[in-house]
Amino acid sequence: MSAMRFFALTSAALPLALMLLTSSFPAAAAEKSAAATKKDVIVEQADANNSPKQHLDQLFSQLKRERDPEKASGIANEIRMEWNDSGSATVNLLMQWADKAIEEKRNPAALDFLDEAIALKPDYAESWNRRATLNFVMGNYRKSMSDIERVLDLEPRHFGALSGMAAILSNSGNDQLTLKAWERFLDIYPAERTAQEQANTLAEKLAGNRT
Repeated sequence: MSAMRFFALTSAALPLALMLLTSSFPAAAAEKSAAATKKDVIVEQADANNSPKQHLDQLFSQLKRERDPEKASGIANEIRMEWNDSGSATVNLLMQWADKAIEEKRNPAALDFLDEAIALKPDYAESWNRRATLNFVMGNYRKSMSDIERVLDLEPRHFGALSGMAAILSNSGNDQLTLKAWERFLDIYPAERTAQEQANTLAEKLAGNRT
């Protein structure tokens, strides 16, 4: 898995659907269907009135419950979209410039853009996470871990930062702390297959070392 994959874990979004089938009592089924439709409309209206934080909380609740990896990846992608909006046009532009600089391997310029974004809005977790990712890619693991800790102070559910933490701890050879990082990740995003595999491998390795 690449370093960028550790931090981002990007995936295509897929809608989550639930179908209820009732066959014994057609009349009752029709009434239930009408009630369900009315309820869906009310829920959609309520969702539209939710604040960004409330919407994010709902997405995290869905992510924690979802066990299908593809559907979970769709929810995770929605969460990333929420994270990508800082609420500031200036900061969003700086983040775009940083992404372009990273893509073009102009790392010093990217760091400058991210530093400026952090200075303008220090409570925006994603700018810290992006800088943590860049520091990781550049081999600045201590700086990367410091940025990750700041991300998790601002957003303890940031599964991307937790996967970055696991990557750094793995590089340091600390299997127990790496496993704890993956367990924290899976508590938030339990359906992510790579995290499951990493956690299972480490758990088996540590169990083998104790026998």
